[in-house]
Amino acid sequence: MYDVAVVSAKGARRWQLGHPWIYRSDVTQRPAAPAGAVRVHDHRGKPIGTALWSPASEISLRMVDHDARAELDHDWWRSRIGRAIERRQPLATVATAYRLIHGEGDACPSLICDRYDQWLVVQLMSAGLEAFRDPIVDALQEIVQPLGILARNDVGLRAKEQLPVGVELLRGEVPQEIEVNEHGIRFLAAPWRGQKTGAFLDQRENRVLIGDLARGRALDCFSYHGSFALHLARRADSVIALDVSAEALRRAGENCARNNITNVELVEADTFDYLRERQLAGETFDTIVLDPPAFAKTRASLPAAIRGYKDINLRALRLLTPRGLLFTASCSFHLTKPLFLEMLQAAAADSGRRVALRTITGQPLDHPEVVTIPETGYLKGAILEALD
Repeated sequence: MYDVAVVSAKGARRWQLGHPWIYRSDVTQRPAAPAGAVRVHDHRGKPIGTALWSPASEISLRMVDHDARAELDHDWWRSRIGRAIERRQPLATVATAYRLIHGEGDACPSLICDRYDQWLVVQLMSAGLEAFRDPIVDALQEIVQPLGILARNDVGLRAKEQLPVGVELLRGEVPQEIEVNEHGIRFLAAPWRGQKTGAFLDQRENRVLIGDLARGRALDCFSYHGSFALHLARRADSVIALDVSAEALRRAGENCARNNITNVELVEADTFDYLRERQLAGETFDTIVLDPPAFAKTRASLPAAIRGYKDINLRALRLLTPRGLLFTASCSFHLTKPLFLEMLQAAAADSGRRVALRTITGQPLDHPEVVTIPETGYLKGAILEALD
């Protein structure tokens, strides 16, 4: 028997408009129950659905079902998870690593599940969801039949939910490194200690996109383990993989060797300094990739972040040969698509060049951005061409 939460008209309206989050300030009657599932009623006492309840969280309720009689049992989770995984079937023919569940984007709030070949890595990022760990893991085991399931619960969001933070093996065995194949390029993911859940999966299609267009002398900034550089190397004459981390470049070198790629040069340097120095030296590149980390991690840091994004894009545009191509991206949620394009417009204007917008990119199939849930979208990119 689930307890009942009563929400304000504002909270109910938010759910009605397609957003699953109801904040603490809009919960007018808090459930007495511990974290888990609750029924949700509006301010008039009308049942409006079933939610995950997190007593300590600012996001107190995460709505999961319009049916206020839904039972979040094994069958419910198997059905919900199964639908999300079914959407990813086309990816199985081109990659062995991709996201199976993208939280709110797949109507599974605060749940992330990434596939790395025969293994799964999950993140359960709310107390309400944590209460259903066993049926979730059971459903994943039944549907995917992986060799192991690892929980990368080493994220700060869990601390805010008063949950333990750490990495935990949930089922089977998961190796320290897993070789994955992405459109014919092989690289190692590190599920126990790597970035995100082991690798950056959201740029997969963008790597192929700019890789197919690459030519001449190419530069991959913020290269990390060389994921973009590996794709650029297929068509470019030469590639510089640039990163400030020697350890990241060591892994990039290993990935190049894994693919028998010999036209990539590894350069350890700060991207801002390197672009400035190359411009002063009069060098040019035919293809440039800018895939920086999130400069704007909070709304307060947005103005400084925009200045940083503009600076590196301006310098990259000035380094392009005539008809040269720049793929540029931002993974900062707070830098919205309109602000991203406005920043690129300003950089192009200051570059003194005619710059064409060839393509605007978003998130791939396995990272669905639901239009009524802005928080599901964070990645945006563009291909720019220097016309002169």
